[in-house]
Amino acid sequence: MELNTIQYFTISIIPVLLAITVHEAAHGYAAKYFGDKTAFFLGRITLNPTKHIDPIGTVLIPGALLLLGAPFLFGWAKPVPVNFSNLKNPKKNMLWVALAGPASNFIMAILWTILLALSQKISGSIFLLGMCQVGVMINLVLMLLNLLPIPPLDGGRVAISLLPNPWSFKLAGMERYGMFFLLFLIMSGLLSTILLPLIRLFQGLLAGIFL
Repeated sequence: MELNTIQYFTISIIPVLLAITVHEAAHGYAAKYFGDKTAFFLGRITLNPTKHIDPIGTVLIPGALLLLGAPFLFGWAKPVPVNFSNLKNPKKNMLWVALAGPASNFIMAILWTILLALSQKISGSIFLLGMCQVGVMINLVLMLLNLLPIPPLDGGRVAISLLPNPWSFKLAGMERYGMFFLLFLIMSGLLSTILLPLIRLFQGLLAGIFL
């Protein structure tokens, strides 16, 4: 039995919302830990998806990709506000705040893989199996996409944190063009060329360990 488009869309809602909201909450928690309570005061360190949903990035884009049968899903939430000047060591702590989001996605990918293994042995429900597979995929996509060294993506923040000041300032100055560059990668198909081999690599790694 194969899932139709509506069924696939339905089982994808929970994994997509969890992947995006936990990612953003992780940023807020890390920022609070290192001294910036902006997200905390705004109530953004929460797993309540309504606090993080972006109509375009959380609903429209993932939904369109599902309906169009895209090879992978991705989306985004409302970014958690971080005032880097409030961090104890802004340039150094920026690294950990940025990595918190992708790290949370990797942990969730592992948990979905474990649940997939248990479902195969105990349940065999095609809906639960499908949900687990979407959970693994969306979290790997979010992890790898956000690790691209393009500001304002998390990988861009990591690069800014690690580069010497003159180079980090230049990279930070390119942030206004980052989304246009990302859009070019999507429209040209280069994003799929970059991400798909990495996604398959991590899927194989998780499957080899847990399945």
